[in-house]
Amino acid sequence: MYDLIIIGGGPGGVAAGVYAARKKIKTAIITESFGGQSLTSADIQNWIGTKSISGFDLAKSLEEHLKSQKDIEIFEGDRVVEISKSESGFTLKTQNEKVLETKYLILASGSHRKKLDVPGEAENDGRGVAYCSICDAPLFNEKVVAVVGGGNAGLEAVVDLLPYASKIYLIVRREFLKGDPVTQEKIKQNPKVEIIMSAETKEILGDQFVTGLKYLDKITGTEKTLDLQGVFVEVGVVPNSDFVKNLVELNERGEVVVNPKNQQTSCPGIWAVGDVSDALYKQNNISAGEAVVAVLNVYEAINRHPLTK
Repeated sequence: MYDLIIIGGGPGGVAAGVYAARKKIKTAIITESFGGQSLTSADIQNWIGTKSISGFDLAKSLEEHLKSQKDIEIFEGDRVVEISKSESGFTLKTQNEKVLETKYLILASGSHRKKLDVPGEAENDGRGVAYCSICDAPLFNEKVVAVVGGGNAGLEAVVDLLPYASKIYLIVRREFLKGDPVTQEKIKQNPKVEIIMSAETKEILGDQFVTGLKYLDKITGTEKTLDLQGVFVEVGVVPNSDFVKNLVELNERGEVVVNPKNQQTSCPGIWAVGDVSDALYKQNNISAGEAVVAVLNVYEAINRHPLTK
């Protein structure tokens, strides 16, 4: 029986693990890998305290920091597939057929980007195909890029790219933009931006690095090709919350609803942090901070209701 199990190995999960270990909470962490979505970023320049770091190096740093702690058990290369209530807390079943019990849970399972699922996307991931404009926009300085997506995420990606890219195509599947009207006006007025409506992305072209994008003009029925060096996919994210949907309240996007004061969910004994939660902003630094809040709240709960060892 653990006092606490943390699910996830991104910045939120690792921050929770470090703080739990330092509080001497009997803790286990379950993660498929370390680093979260940032693992594929070539250059992260907004991780506070570090001027520049690759996603790979950030993941290694997080892993090393966690593994340097005492009193924490790490189940790496595994993921939780089912959680159920038990008399003393919760029972977890993993993909590797482990069964673990815990009094408290912190969900830091993150989310995954929706993919276009077109030829050339997977092959060029990290070689011109990107999923985080805040992280990767500076890498496309003076380059021609496309942003795929007409919602707020797509519009904000264009804004992030404006100081860097020489030309930005906004590829919108529908015949209208869905994002915030103020942001729409901002990008429409910028001469760098060309908006292509009713366009369905069919293929990302590349040879080691992205060289172009092929799309279907849904009005004329013809396929067209853009010459460019980068494609930002901004068609939404999917929270990794399916395994807990029967225990906690989810919003219409599948995010776990939390109390922002302490990160508690609707189910007593379960906290959620980072991208899996309904937090307004999805950032590494914010996920780590939310995790610290959650662990401190868990620590208070343990002290109020000491567990039987």
